[in-house]
Amino acid sequence: MVRIGLVGTNWITERLLDSAAHVDNLSVAAVYSRTSARAEEFASKHGIPHQFTTIEEMAASDKIDAVYIATPNSFHAPQAILFLQNGKHVLCEKPLAANSNEVQRMFETAKKHNVLLMEAMKSTLLPNFKVIQDNIHKLGPIRKYFASFCQYSSRYDQYKEGTVLNAFNPKFANGALMDLGVYCLYPLIALFGEPLEVKATGTLLESGVDSSGSVTLKYEEKDAVLMYSKVSNSALPWEIQGEKGTMLITKVSSPEHVEIHYHDGRIESLTVEMPYPSMYYEIREFVDLIEQGKNESDVNTYFNSFTTMKVADAIRKNIGLEFPSDLH
Repeated sequence: MVRIGLVGTNWITERLLDSAAHVDNLSVAAVYSRTSARAEEFASKHGIPHQFTTIEEMAASDKIDAVYIATPNSFHAPQAILFLQNGKHVLCEKPLAANSNEVQRMFETAKKHNVLLMEAMKSTLLPNFKVIQDNIHKLGPIRKYFASFCQYSSRYDQYKEGTVLNAFNPKFANGALMDLGVYCLYPLIALFGEPLEVKATGTLLESGVDSSGSVTLKYEEKDAVLMYSKVSNSALPWEIQGEKGTMLITKVSSPEHVEIHYHDGRIESLTVEMPYPSMYYEIREFVDLIEQGKNESDVNTYFNSFTTMKVADAIRKNIGLEFPSDLH
């Protein structure tokens, strides 16, 4: 039984708990919150036996074997490094850190202390992403990749009224790229590796984060186009275009339907059922790796996480987006 602690008591942690209920060899043993009242309230609601109000105490505790980090992006690296130094396995929400230098330090720490560190990028661990990987050869030589994640944020309405919440605060390494754009970028890296060239445009808000962006990435014989926004919506599918056909996938953040449109008019449906909640698969992978004694996922690899953040750094440089974390 893997005993996991939760760092963060927000909506994403609630969703993780819903998925964790389906993992029979996982026990949610502890929760951290900055205030004892919130920690006790959350623990009581979910039947969690131990509560902590300091990260240091939780990291040193013998009550947990692993931790799930779901705090603002700028906290990911220092918190993960602390837990790794204390011999705890770490499942950390996407994006793994604020920049690639932080990611590098996180992986170095994980290797030094012989523990698992995995980015909680759920999309590449879902059943239909495996379908994409297994059938992409049917498209022939790949020429174009297009992914869009544009989702109007309810927090933007509050921003326009003068309230800058975490989602639009550069202090927390947030914004459209870090929240939504990485969902377009990570699968690209997982499928095709690091691009040769990155060009990006974006719109910056007065708060200092980006509200939207568009990116073109060049590979040797193909290119990729990414669009993301927190101030508009898009219903466009995700496309991978080859010389023999085009693969259409709904929801780049959580691929649900996959089909190939061949040039002769045939449509091949490849969708497989997803019997569990979407976050189940990342937790299942994490727990299985711990039980197998592995320190790196074969799917959400160090390479994929580091390269995604390296390219995100290049995108931010293109559009002039800087975070306080970049100075550390």
